[in-house]
Amino acid sequence: MVNRFMLNETSYHGAGAIQEILTEVKARGFKKALIVTDKDLVKFQVVKKVTDLLDGAGYAYAIYDEVKANPSVEVVKKGVEAFKKAGADYLIAIGGGSPQDTGKAIGIIINNPEFSDVVSLEGVAPTKNKAVPMIAVATTAGTAAETTINYVITDEEKKRKFVCVDPHDIPVVAVVDPEMMSSMPKGLTASTGMDALTHAIEGYTTQAAWELADTLNLKAIELISRSLRAAVENDPKGREDMALGQYVTGMAFSNVGLGVVHGMAHPLGAFYGTPHGVANAVLLPYVMEFNKDYTGEKYREIARAMGVEGVDDMSQEEYRDAAINAVRKLSLDVNIPQNLGEIGVLKKDLPDLYRAFGESFKRLDSWSAYMITSYDDAERYFGRKADKNRKIYNGMLKTYFYSFMGPKPPKRG
Repeated sequence: MVNRFMLNETSYHGAGAIQEILTEVKARGFKKALIVTDKDLVKFQVVKKVTDLLDGAGYAYAIYDEVKANPSVEVVKKGVEAFKKAGADYLIAIGGGSPQDTGKAIGIIINNPEFSDVVSLEGVAPTKNKAVPMIAVATTAGTAAETTINYVITDEEKKRKFVCVDPHDIPVVAVVDPEMMSSMPKGLTASTGMDALTHAIEGYTTQAAWELADTLNLKAIELISRSLRAAVENDPKGREDMALGQYVTGMAFSNVGLGVVHGMAHPLGAFYGTPHGVANAVLLPYVMEFNKDYTGEKYREIARAMGVEGVDDMSQEEYRDAAINAVRKLSLDVNIPQNLGEIGVLKKDLPDLYRAFGESFKRLDSWSAYMITSYDDAERYFGRKADKNRKIYNGMLKTYFYSFMGPKPPKRG
């Protein structure tokens, strides 16, 4: 079996890494940048750390700061026009996942204009040309968008997010400087950190996982688990380790994929503007519980990487529960909400949520979907009759366990 691994051409890590932007601009002969970012990063002078370097070296740039969380089709289209108007020949994306994803989409469309409607980029679009060269400067320790071939755009008209996977979009240079992350508030540090942990655990347990990716993801789980609490308190060493951990899992999951946590988190972001990391953190323990019988000994290694002692003396059931509980404990320690009600999910929105779930499932021809809900009309709005429907009770609450079957995964261990 052949396994592909794609990475940035170059990446820089550690305090002061942004200085190397000048090295790359000079070496690559770039003339003018379009800086893709958001207004808060401009307001709080995070972008200024980069523009001061460019000004000092006499390098030209223009700024596009219209990016918002969960960037929309319209934001991308405006960015494409800004790039053309600026006469730029490369991009510098400064921010977390939203500016990075916007920059990737802009770069792809500039060199593949047949996809200018943006929505046709969903999935694995048959682009022919590499994106405009992009230097990706991370300001959060979570998304790892600076090193992945994925990006996510929101279709506001249909209230859904769509994922684009394209080897042509990977930034040529990644800059992971923990000093660019020091202004992150506690809540953002916590949510992006849990996003990174979700990447590592899903990447480690996905069906496409293999030894190279597993090595990276296990190290990332270790780094994130030991450093996130300190990073939330703005400890410099905690920040640096989180910056590295999220990048390490980014190298891995970009090449092996993720799982159903992300599949369910995207509709929450599209409907409620829920921070992606928060949605992931709420869902992760429940999905881990559901998947545990198909993970062989991997939860033992997750528990070990998260600092659980005595895992070699535990039964399979014990170390699987220990891994799930370690995730829950970390989430609680950094003040992440623990259920959907805490992030504003409303009953009146359930028809649209289940409809979006069903539409997403239609596009996944090799997946199964399982749903536990107390909502009587979930199956109807999902848009497909369940292959199995079992009533179960949570105390006095009647719930339904729906199974929508795809190919059955192999059972491990």
